[in-house]
Amino acid sequence: MLGTSIFKERSMEFHEYELQRLFGHEAAEDEDPQRLKDYYFRSKVYSQVVNDLPLRIIVGHKGIGKSALFQVAIDEETENKRLTVLIKPDDIIGIGEDVDDFLKLIRDWKIGILEIITQNALTSFGMLFEGWRAKLNQYSGATLDFLSSTLELGNKVNLTPSKEAILRDFLKNNKISVYIDDLDRGWQGRKHDIQRISALLNAVRDISTENRGIYFRVSLRSDVYYLARTSDESTDKIEGSVIWYSWTNHEILVLLVKRIESYFGREVDEAELLKKHQFELMRYLAPIIEEKFTGKGHWRDAPMYRVLMSLIRKRPRDLVKLLTLAGREAKTKDAKRITTNQLENIFEEYSQGRLQDTINEYRSELPEIEKLILGMRPTKIQRRASQGYVYTTDQLLKKIKAIEEQGKYRWANRNQIDTKELAAFLYKINFITARKQISTGIDRKYFEENRYLSNKFIEFGYDWEVHPAYRWALQPEDPMQIFNELMLSSD
Repeated sequence: MLGTSIFKERSMEFHEYELQRLFGHEAAEDEDPQRLKDYYFRSKVYSQVVNDLPLRIIVGHKGIGKSALFQVAIDEETENKRLTVLIKPDDIIGIGEDVDDFLKLIRDWKIGILEIITQNALTSFGMLFEGWRAKLNQYSGATLDFLSSTLELGNKVNLTPSKEAILRDFLKNNKISVYIDDLDRGWQGRKHDIQRISALLNAVRDISTENRGIYFRVSLRSDVYYLARTSDESTDKIEGSVIWYSWTNHEILVLLVKRIESYFGREVDEAELLKKHQFELMRYLAPIIEEKFTGKGHWRDAPMYRVLMSLIRKRPRDLVKLLTLAGREAKTKDAKRITTNQLENIFEEYSQGRLQDTINEYRSELPEIEKLILGMRPTKIQRRASQGYVYTTDQLLKKIKAIEEQGKYRWANRNQIDTKELAAFLYKINFITARKQISTGIDRKYFEENRYLSNKFIEFGYDWEVHPAYRWALQPEDPMQIFNELMLSSD
């Protein structure tokens, strides 16, 4: 039952602190840990990643929530007395940088990672000692044995009760959870970048096999994993450890409801929320945003949740950015609730941001991505015929061929790209989506949901459409035409 209190909140001010507390920080590592814990939504992926299997590789686009999952998991496992280690890019600088031999590269990664785990574990208990590295080498990679004997001897160190509980648990069970996050920082898609990631994946697999009790959780961006997987046949051995991280629009709407409810100090049952229809979930949003879109075109009188869900690329961070921009606009108008007008005022800024995000994220793979994407702008003839953004397969390939007349495209490794590969690339990065019209609106399919298209462009009964998030950036001179042409996603 929805209580009447849900509609009687204190007035919203939409100042910066309130916006961040309400919608969440776009970067999990910058979020207040307690606030993250309060609003975090555990999708089905969480239990697939956080368990005592030796290797879990979580793959997903930037902004999908990989770091947030790791932050919550580390906190939860620490509370459960598990020794945890977080490895970030700064920790692995220099490992394998100047090595070309693949087997030597794997060996360097194994040595480097085991040293990082050991140093972190000893430091966390205040037991790091001079000469620890030489002592570790005597154990020939049996890191758990080294840590057990060393920590047993150093048992008399003064520790906090929580640290003492973790130490006791480790000495009893010999288990460590190792999280490796943000590896794509500085990624350029070069041959050596791909080789380093492939060697890392082989190394953690070897370590987890040789040290039963070290559990690795590695996060990778979709494009990084794709290049490693398709460039190195040795990675087929880790394919069974890969968990693809994706969201449904329904889950993202529930995520938003949980953030709002937790902000107002109320607990919610995620399982019960997931059972509700989206129009019921919209009632929870009533204190902060209008329930219907009151603008023009196809969107007029549409439920606001359909507008929001149509504009995000199934990434929670998109929703944070969209609502934060709208909240700032509401603040400038002294509004107590986000209105249609305020959303309309920020659509272009939101769209430009998503376009730039995409260029930044994938430029390392396709150096001329900006030229390709901007080439997808509708021509004057297409705009007049209202045909600028939806394509059959033949029309899409024809559009790309026209762009290629200005010059052929090459990957970062200088290999030339054919037309169908460019189409597959646009789908992979979610610039275009597969599209089918159904009775309740538009059914949109994303790359993760049909990832066999990753290296070949295959038609599977859908048309293609430039994602709505990019429309205002590609057509800033005529936003009204977007409202008249763009059909919203189905519930």
